[in-house]
Amino acid sequence: MIGADASGKTMTALGILTIVLGVIALMAPVMTGISVAMFVGVLVLVGGIFRLIWAFRADSLGKGILGVLLGVLTIIAAVVLLSHPLLLARTLVILLAIYFIVDGVVELMAGWRASAESGKMWLVLGGIVSILLGVILWMQSPLAGSWVLGILFGIKLIFVGIIMISGRRQQVSG
Repeated sequence: MIGADASGKTMTALGILTIVLGVIALMAPVMTGISVAMFVGVLVLVGGIFRLIWAFRADSLGKGILGVLLGVLTIIAAVVLLSHPLLLARTLVILLAIYFIVDGVVELMAGWRASAESGKMWLVLGGIVSILLGVILWMQSPLAGSWVLGILFGIKLIFVGIIMISGRRQQVSG
């Protein structure tokens, strides 16, 4: 039982930390949005580098050439996106809208199946909020900038933190 208690305390601590990060994101939404966008740009760059590495390990010349082409294109795309963070932020707004909608549907399905004791209300509420945020984001995508990414990211972090703490409390009482 000691291991379960320690993991529960860890979950509560992570939930609180996630809520604090969400509040910080809401306090500096433009900086958060640009940071999220730049992080994604770096991930795309790393993906391009890995694609190049794999291209040199290809078992045929055709696959190797295709891998090099795709790796170079991915790296070029990453450099363009990283040098134009607002373009990257706008692209991410559309992708984030899709993510929030899908994530919301998954949370609703999980909440629908969950028992009342296991945080059903928070899962359903989190799912509804995610879907609403996704729809709003989709509708505002041409106008939305990095500040929207920061605000939505902050809101999502706060809800994830609440769900983590709520799940921990349900474990303790159950």
